[in-house]
Amino acid sequence: MASQDTETDEAIREEFLAEAQEIVESLSRDLLILDQGAGDGTVDLINDLFRGVHTLKGMAGMFGFDQVGTVAHSLENLLDELRLGRVSVGKDVLDVLFEGVEQFQRLLSPDKRDRSSEIDAYANTITRIAMSSPNQGHPLDVYAIDPKVLSVLTEYEEHRLRTNIREDIPLYRLEVSYPLSTIDVALEELKARAKPPGEIITYLPTVGEGDDDRIELEVLLASRKDQDQLIQELARHGGKLLPVPMAEQLPTEPPAPPSTDTLPPEDNTPLVMGPSDTLAGEIVSLVEAAEDAPSFRLHGHTVRVDIRKLDHLMHLVGELALLRGSLEQMADRFRRRPELRSVAGELHRVNRYFERNLRDLQGGILGVRMVPLGQLFDRVARGVRQVAKEREKEISFVVTGAETELDKLLVEELSDPLMHLVRNCVDHGIERPQRREIAGKGRVGTLAVNAYQKGHHVVIEIEDDGAGIDTDRVAQVAVRRALIAESAPDEMSREEKLALIFLPGFSTLDEVTDTSGRGVGMDVVKTNIARLGGVVDVQSERGTGTKFTITLPITLAIIRALVVSVRDEVFTVPLTAVREALSYDPAMVHSVDGRSVISLRGVTLPLCFLGDLFDLAGEPSPRQFVVVVEAGTRSLGIVVDGLSGQKDVVIKAFGESLSRIRGFAGASDLGSGGVALVLDIPGLVEEVLTPTDHALLKEASG
Repeated sequence: MASQDTETDEAIREEFLAEAQEIVESLSRDLLILDQGAGDGTVDLINDLFRGVHTLKGMAGMFGFDQVGTVAHSLENLLDELRLGRVSVGKDVLDVLFEGVEQFQRLLSPDKRDRSSEIDAYANTITRIAMSSPNQGHPLDVYAIDPKVLSVLTEYEEHRLRTNIREDIPLYRLEVSYPLSTIDVALEELKARAKPPGEIITYLPTVGEGDDDRIELEVLLASRKDQDQLIQELARHGGKLLPVPMAEQLPTEPPAPPSTDTLPPEDNTPLVMGPSDTLAGEIVSLVEAAEDAPSFRLHGHTVRVDIRKLDHLMHLVGELALLRGSLEQMADRFRRRPELRSVAGELHRVNRYFERNLRDLQGGILGVRMVPLGQLFDRVARGVRQVAKEREKEISFVVTGAETELDKLLVEELSDPLMHLVRNCVDHGIERPQRREIAGKGRVGTLAVNAYQKGHHVVIEIEDDGAGIDTDRVAQVAVRRALIAESAPDEMSREEKLALIFLPGFSTLDEVTDTSGRGVGMDVVKTNIARLGGVVDVQSERGTGTKFTITLPITLAIIRALVVSVRDEVFTVPLTAVREALSYDPAMVHSVDGRSVISLRGVTLPLCFLGDLFDLAGEPSPRQFVVVVEAGTRSLGIVVDGLSGQKDVVIKAFGESLSRIRGFAGASDLGSGGVALVLDIPGLVEEVLTPTDHALLKEASG
């Protein structure tokens, strides 16, 4: 029984952590928008931040995360001061808000170290900011507002009223009546139509003699829209709309009884709007449109699933794929026996139906595993902002393609390599403002991240407009650090010199900072991305900037593979890496720099003889094939003995003792007891096309 309680508590804790992480990611997105300058949306952003922090505080208290609750309480106080206009949104305030998000990230991480001193220091910083001179609001007596309305305004509503008066935004009074059953939806629709640019200040129920199933409201709203436009947009609500007059416009004598001779000017005449029969329909349309709008989270239509359960489902899909292959083989055997040909035809038809449904199931599970890269880019943006601040650089961080989706496991594993790359751009690439001005550039550097899908891959480009990479200096540093031979740079192309930055231990910084200079980073980036089945390339131009390009498969859960044979061994090649296959003709082969190549449609293609590379026993087949594969921007022709068709395979990872073997990504079950090694195409391309990894390193070490 105690074990069940422990499992239940752990499940509840995991649920809290997942929900809290979503709230923190939402806070981060809103802060990044606020930092970029939100214009008319600033008020809504601050309110969203306040609500998110308030929710997190309540959840933390409920589940015993006291330190999270303490940070949330301090942050909530600061956001309340912002909402009330007592503190302005400035650089110092934004820094503190971003630090709050970082505090949440640390407290929600598996790291259990005590952070009481950090939290106390953070709370003191917030207190100091909150005690700064408050912004004084504008006097309320500029407008002739009913004192009864003013007397019931909340502190926040009074602040918003003063702000609108200070910004010379006209005020209006709207009298409306709504059915009690739709009051919440109707008010949300009214709020949406009042902005931008405007807002509902408050709404109060009024005494009327109408239907008991309806409620009459007096709404005080501010809007920059002219009266005619506002009347047109609010006509569907029924009721009356009046501008709130300025105080100096009021008559000094008591007003005469109303008559047709004493009506106010035409533009101040209350508009009497008949009740709308289509209000309910309009509200439904608005709600449906809101549901169709893009969003990272649709709270009412989502369920949180443990990724391990999806892994198990994908494993079962792989088993079903093997079963489908076995049924196909059985149908082929039956077809060769005359008495079973009719059974073979029926079995083949059923198997085709099975295959279509299996593909739909596979696609559905893969779709559930996919998450937008935007959530990863938000974390990167916070890191860029922090490093730029530490290095005294001004940087504009631009993201495109945040909606591009990738397998969740790949996104999680990609976080560290991507952060390494952007920090490298900030630390090494983009210059300080003074140096940029001397170079004829703007003070603010640009760091752009662009993601898009290309076939069965996702491409992520990280580009800066900084100083670029000095390839000659890179080669000199590599020689000085004994990474390559002293004579090697004279024989290397510019591209090969650029590739040196990925060698272990390479760094052009003599100074060790929090972000660079330790001699680790770029080689780790390359290794980790290769482990995900991807490649990273670099392009750079002196004085113009640098671009890193990461190419990754959309998922590693299940792949379509080309089955090939070499000597007596069978291998599988991920179909996403295969460009084409053609017959091998020895007469086509010639040598370039000691490497076997062929010319394919005018392009030189290096060859890899798989049997020789893996030192396989036996003789090659008289008829061979070239499988042309791609890894990022590089291509390679793999010479094999036979092609055996395509299969859906689930990659089984090697154990720890075999994980370091180069050239293989894992193993795959082909059914009927057959097992094939899965070729690691990025690793093979690296092995064959990077000369500095072997001869030059050996010469340097000798």
